[in-house]
Amino acid sequence: MSVNPQALAPFSCTYSSQVPELLQKLNCSLAISTYQAGKLVFISALDENKIVQLPRTFDKPMGIAHDHENDKLALACKDEVIVFSNAAELAKYYPRSPQKYDALYMPRASYHTGTLDIHDLNFGLNKELYGVNTLFSSIVKIDDNYSFTPVWQPSFIDRIVSEDRCHLNGMAMLKGTPKYVTAFGQGNTFQSWRDTVTSSGIVIDVETNEIIIDGLAMPHTPRIFNGELYTLLSATGELIKINRENGTYEVIVKLDGFVRGMDLHKDYLFIGLSKLRKNSSTFAKLNLKANEAGIMVVHLPTGSIAGKITYQTSLDEIYDVHVLPGKTRPNIMNTIRPDYKEGVTTPNSTYWAIKKR
Repeated sequence: MSVNPQALAPFSCTYSSQVPELLQKLNCSLAISTYQAGKLVFISALDENKIVQLPRTFDKPMGIAHDHENDKLALACKDEVIVFSNAAELAKYYPRSPQKYDALYMPRASYHTGTLDIHDLNFGLNKELYGVNTLFSSIVKIDDNYSFTPVWQPSFIDRIVSEDRCHLNGMAMLKGTPKYVTAFGQGNTFQSWRDTVTSSGIVIDVETNEIIIDGLAMPHTPRIFNGELYTLLSATGELIKINRENGTYEVIVKLDGFVRGMDLHKDYLFIGLSKLRKNSSTFAKLNLKANEAGIMVVHLPTGSIAGKITYQTSLDEIYDVHVLPGKTRPNIMNTIRPDYKEGVTTPNSTYWAIKKR
């Protein structure tokens, strides 16, 4: 029997029975960004049988960065990067739901970058913010000095200009420094990657400027897990492991959907699935059977599917996926609603404002 999506609540989803139990076992929650829906969504286990979601509104949220040591998040949005800090004591006494949340990420800084189209975002070794500036075909630092400071560009890009010349999109960090990036092509003119988008993808070693592999199908989300380099091939729905010595790759699992965004926790990999955009010339070139949005859970040592979340309403595209270890019910505040102004933190104390009657 088919379900009418209009009869369902926003962000309604189905999920395999093992997903809530797995999140509990792993003692973690998920954070996903969906620029299409304008939300950052936290996914947690309510108990061993149910998951619960907390969507927060942001303007075109894309890359998510997590500073594990200081428990901070950063979120790349349409024209700013927002930094959040976890205030666990504020979470306990959150006025709307006291004793419900074990983390509360409060906005603490906003870098007004202008419209850059930042994709992947990461904290560096010294807690600086690195971003993939897709519009300007470069890796940049984000701080309070400029809209951005370029720190690297592919050798074939001769000028930092707002032309999205190669669709640089993904960034893998190694020891707190950008090490590998993904791009859709090697062009040096305005959006030159579009004509060969499904077959001209590359991975570049940032340190040597060497293209270590080419001919990839829309690569996204390069990541180093357990010393190995993985990336997603969005156009073929594959997770691959790249041999950096000889420029070949091994398919770990084929998911047959548009894959983008992933994170590993212990042995489990959480991978984002997006629907194909209607009336898109790029997406029309893809030969994917599945057309769903959600999260696939893969047991990385065996490459087997361990669970799945499928959205029925509201969410069609996912950009980034991050695991929040040790967080079983996190919350986050945006700056759209005034609530965030009522929570105050100092090095030794926290306070919620008392509302006047």
